Amino acid sequence: MGRSFFLRFLLLGFFNLGLIVKTLAQGSSLGGGGGDTAVYIVTLKQPSTAHYYFDEFRERNSANGPSPRLIKLDKPGNVSRLDVGYSTSISQLHDSLLRRVLKGEKYLKLYSYHYLINGFAVLVTTQQAGKLSRRREVANVVLDFSVRTATTHTPQFLGLPQGAWVQDGGCDSAGEGIVIGFIDTGIDPTHTSFADNLAETAYPVPQHYSGICEVTRDFPSGSCNRKLVGARHFAASAITRGIFNISQDFASPFDGDGHGTHTASVASGNHGVPVIVAGHHFGNASGMAPRSHIAIYKALYKSFGGFAADVVAAIDQAAQDGVDIISLSITPNRRPPGIATFFNPIDMALLTATKAGIFVVQAAGNTGPSPRSISSFSPWIFTVGAAAHDRVYTNSLTLGNNVTISGVGLAPGTKGMLCTMISATHALNNDTGPVDDLYVGECQDSSIFNQDLVEGNLLMCGYSVRFILGVSTIKQALQTAENLSAAGVVFYMDPFTIGFQLNPTPMEIPGIIIPSSDDSKILLQYYNSTLEREVNTGKIIKFGAVACISGGLKANYSNPAPRVMYYSARGPDPEDNSLDDADIMKPNLVAPGNFIWAAWSSLGTDSVEFQGEDFAMMSGTSMAAPHIAGLAALIKQKFPSFGPAAIGSALSTTASLHDMNGGPIIAQRSYANADANQSPATPFDMGSGFVNATAALDPGLVFDSSYDDYVSFLCAINGSAAVVLNYTGQNCGISSTNGADLNIPSITLAKLNQTRVVQRTVTNIVAADEAYSVGWSAPYGVTLRVVPGHFLINAGQKQVLNVTLNSTINSTAPSFGRIGLFGSQGHVVNIPVSVIVKISYNITASNQE
Repeated sequence: MGRSFFLRFLLLGFFNLGLIVKTLAQGSSLGGGGGDTAVYIVTLKQPSTAHYYFDEFRERNSANGPSPRLIKLDKPGNVSRLDVGYSTSISQLHDSLLRRVLKGEKYLKLYSYHYLINGFAVLVTTQQAGKLSRRREVANVVLDFSVRTATTHTPQFLGLPQGAWVQDGGCDSAGEGIVIGFIDTGIDPTHTSFADNLAETAYPVPQHYSGICEVTRDFPSGSCNRKLVGARHFAASAITRGIFNISQDFASPFDGDGHGTHTASVASGNHGVPVIVAGHHFGNASGMAPRSHIAIYKALYKSFGGFAADVVAAIDQAAQDGVDIISLSITPNRRPPGIATFFNPIDMALLTATKAGIFVVQAAGNTGPSPRSISSFSPWIFTVGAAAHDRVYTNSLTLGNNVTISGVGLAPGTKGMLCTMISATHALNNDTGPVDDLYVGECQDSSIFNQDLVEGNLLMCGYSVRFILGVSTIKQALQTAENLSAAGVVFYMDPFTIGFQLNPTPMEIPGIIIPSSDDSKILLQYYNSTLEREVNTGKIIKFGAVACISGGLKANYSNPAPRVMYYSARGPDPEDNSLDDADIMKPNLVAPGNFIWAAWSSLGTDSVEFQGEDFAMMSGTSMAAPHIAGLAALIKQKFPSFGPAAIGSALSTTASLHDMNGGPIIAQRSYANADANQSPATPFDMGSGFVNATAALDPGLVFDSSYDDYVSFLCAINGSAAVVLNYTGQNCGISSTNGADLNIPSITLAKLNQTRVVQRTVTNIVAADEAYSVGWSAPYGVTLRVVPGHFLINAGQKQVLNVTLNSTINSTAPSFGRIGLFGSQGHVVNIPVSVIVKISYNITASNQE
């Protein structure tokens, strides 16, 4: 069982921190120098604990002989205990620096970062921040910034029960020994998905993990176990802003939102947990790696999202505790400023995490489908977009004129019975005074309706933008229908609401939501045409419209899939704020992210429709990322020597390029009427393709990159030498690696000026020799050649591939191709090729010269 420490003074500490902040704010001025106060993240030039430890390890390892690049650094879980002295001295150095620079002035240090980056977060004035930035010990001073949060069937859709789980010994051992750290909104530890007593055999806490479990009033002793092995929370930056609500946001690892509980169960939730929502059974849930272990680092909150200073503290602690994988279903609220998007405190902390052998997964963001909308930038981070899988829940409304309208709603039907329909606007009490027609139509207050008119009938309610904004809720409309003893409820789309995807909503009574404005018009035309009115007064004397609802509790598995969702953020990867493109493909791939059933916090408020439920159906790249985190755990379990780049390579090169019917994967191109605006997906939509869980466990060849390769890549960015030195402590030197030359399983050229040759090196991880033939399709306007076209690669050996690209046209339109490596033992390695700007040799201009 995870070690628990009762933090006796936690709440008192929060009170005192808030009191200090209030006192500082009420003072004449923080620091006595004027200027607004803010939280800054300060990094120093002295290396962090991780650099100190792993550089020493590498020197010791190289002295004992060469080590294969694929071998992960043998990171013991008690590094933090081994290096307590060094870590403590760094923290003391931070305190000493602040005292010297801000002598006699007021300030508040929030965190000391010492494991992944050497730095601290501090509340100071702009003038004090300037003083710190001018110190020779200081590398960077960055203003803190905000961040935001970006399954029953998906294991079957991904083929886990018959494929990947079988290779790892079945669902009872899939992911065992691997710890996934979640930087999110916390967790509900009481959920069955996180119990450690469901399997016949107990599993121990991995010895390499050394994290703790906070104990508070709402996260009591015993919350952690052999499944949930660690839990902490980070909120100091939020508290300094005075926006932390202790009763709503929970000063503990407990999840008051629901998002964190959901993502943790997608990756690691127990196998076979019944999904019961609104009294209906929707199957049994399972995480991708149901025997993996969960470590929670809460840094996001329902009421305000989160801040980089808290997220960096969470990442730093997760790495120090010894997690194997970090899952980030969060993205920055804005593109990081500076000479490149990669140079921000979060990405640079994650760079050091990869040096420690930690595989990092991040959601692409929900800002699609426009180009360059990606919110995860760096090549050492595995970025995941969202795709639909084949399961959908649909129901329908059959009108009395035999017209059938499709809709959504996790609701029972009327069992074939035709019921009279009555609009909410026609069901008011006689004594109801003047009210807003829009409000009336949304059925939010049962007291204004005539129960005699509604009882036993289908109540028709309008669905407007107020539901999207949370002003009105389906849950309240259902409560109105129940209070009035309605037979069911029908929601029609307000004509001024632009068409968009509606999430299926659980309903205990018969119900349907009609998401199409055109279909809603058909319904209203039929309804109005059947009303009988008095000739003189116009009063309705008979409601003639009838309909029956066919229930939506049974899933349909014929939905074309996978399909890249409209909200999934797209490439190309912006290198900087001027939107210059990086030679890096983003996203890396796509995974199931739409309509995902997973665990929900008992006090979760992120979705009002699922409040009080144990499970919720959510959509977003936030749901896609933990799918990959869980699958990465399966790969790590099978290949313990794999480092982060090798895991990412295995996932990427084996990804599927086709949907379940053998056609190309389709990408939605617009927010409105998404299904009517779609076309074949490109690498800027789906990366390498849709994840293939089984194939990823047998990739044949892998592309490997090291921490030093990534540093060399950063050094190639114009004007970056000083920033690289500040963040990593390493001098760039003479050599550097352009993004296109990084040994990653894709080729992206932001600009192809006539001719370019790039190299890729593959390593055979199979315990046998294998012959490969090479095939390719060139991007439009480009010729492509790969040498060698055939090769035999011995077990454990490497092969260099030289790829020559020539531009044949002048164009700024992106074009795409692929390289395929086809092995004699059945391995297929997929390498997407993307070229944006193409410049060919201008013969006319040359002749004029």
